[in-house]
Amino acid sequence: MRTQERSNLKPNWSRRELLESSGLGLGSLALSGLLAGDGEVTAAPARREKSISPLAASAPHHSPKAKRIIHLFMNGGPSQFDTFYPKPEVQRLSGKPLPKSISDQLQPTQRNRVGVLFGSPFKFRNHGECGQPVSDLFPNVARHVDDLCIVRSMQGEIANHTPGLLLTNCGHSTLPRPSIGSWMLYGLGNESDELPGFVVLCPKGLPTAQSRNWTSAFLPGVYQGTHIDTETSGKELIPNLTRNDIRAGSQRAQVALTQFLNRRHLLERPGDERLDSRIQTMELAFRMQTAGTDAFDLQQEPQHVREAYGDTVQGRNMLIARRLSERGVRYVQVYHGAGQPWDNHGSIVPRITQLCQESDQPIAALLSDLKQRGMLEDTLVIWGGEMGRTPTTQSGSKDPNKVGRDHHIDGYTLWMAGGGIRPGMTYGSTDDFGMAVTENKVDLHDLHATILQLMGFDHRRLTYRYSGRDFRLTDVHGRVIDEILA
Repeated sequence: MRTQERSNLKPNWSRRELLESSGLGLGSLALSGLLAGDGEVTAAPARREKSISPLAASAPHHSPKAKRIIHLFMNGGPSQFDTFYPKPEVQRLSGKPLPKSISDQLQPTQRNRVGVLFGSPFKFRNHGECGQPVSDLFPNVARHVDDLCIVRSMQGEIANHTPGLLLTNCGHSTLPRPSIGSWMLYGLGNESDELPGFVVLCPKGLPTAQSRNWTSAFLPGVYQGTHIDTETSGKELIPNLTRNDIRAGSQRAQVALTQFLNRRHLLERPGDERLDSRIQTMELAFRMQTAGTDAFDLQQEPQHVREAYGDTVQGRNMLIARRLSERGVRYVQVYHGAGQPWDNHGSIVPRITQLCQESDQPIAALLSDLKQRGMLEDTLVIWGGEMGRTPTTQSGSKDPNKVGRDHHIDGYTLWMAGGGIRPGMTYGSTDDFGMAVTENKVDLHDLHATILQLMGFDHRRLTYRYSGRDFRLTDVHGRVIDEILA
């Protein structure tokens, strides 16, 4: 196992040495990264062996097709039957029970919750040169269907939200493990010196416990996702980003002194990754006071761009995601449905209509903007949730405006675009009623392996030794879905 070289700082510095180092600015005071005592990376050995910052940029295993990821997370699980996967047989038999041959295969608890088949009240039309059907709920996104790869055969493990979220984001349905963004930052380092490499734009509404979905877990804390509550707009989007009570030069000296003391403190506690992470975070936070105010200032955008995205929470989130991505943030996750989730157990018709109206224009604007700027070809955009919905109603009301759909993990839908994904295609299929995958099953480990492949990693080699074992995002599973790669 490789070991880290320790910093050669002397425990006792003279006043002259301190002033000289402080005069060089915070960059010279950045502490060399110390990994946990039993941690090792196989992705970028040069960076680790030189004992420089754990956030220093590093090369992946092979040439990547994607340089960054924007993950549009539809919290709660959107209905594939009402958005991107029409089922004519469900439409034909709408209002009738599932065929006995299918209902007999359900668990007793499932049978008790299943109502009748519910054909989508929304029309599907074929779009683009590929002719893929998209619901009228997404008229703007439908114009980009030739850029999309729609995966119709996703499978989960447990049909509940918390394990579904963990599995989708962290690769494990029961235990918090490092999230995808943390693995990216761990393997690639940070491209920007002034912004976090992993940012989560999530309006308030998700329970605090959901922060496990952007955790670094046993990876050093410096790879943790930076959560920003985007319900607030303006300068207070990031609290305390600017200070009016101290001049910039005085603050720089203050931070430099604090970091100097932190480094001396760490010399007596080598290998303390929590302390190391705090030191790195403090320095990054100071630099963000300039870069952050710039990245989140949407008034810098031309009016026609802001109008294209729309002056809504989702519109601002998508525009911020693009601005962060072009400034070097490697992984941006944008949540939608925090306060009003896509978990439509009831009143699915009015609720999904509202959710799609909120997100359709901003998503389409993001795809158009990325394409116009030449960024889509190396930006992987992912849309989807932690599960899908059933083709049946939940037992209860028969009012079409009050019925809903239950959780479904045995064949749901997501789509990807850009970043080396083959455009204008669908992959996988389910049976006539959408109850089970019939072709090209894709589980979350397969999806993660494919994402890592596009970012330049062999998912079997991006590992971290913890508690005597080499851990990886895909655990002991996962295959790269070569069929959807351009």
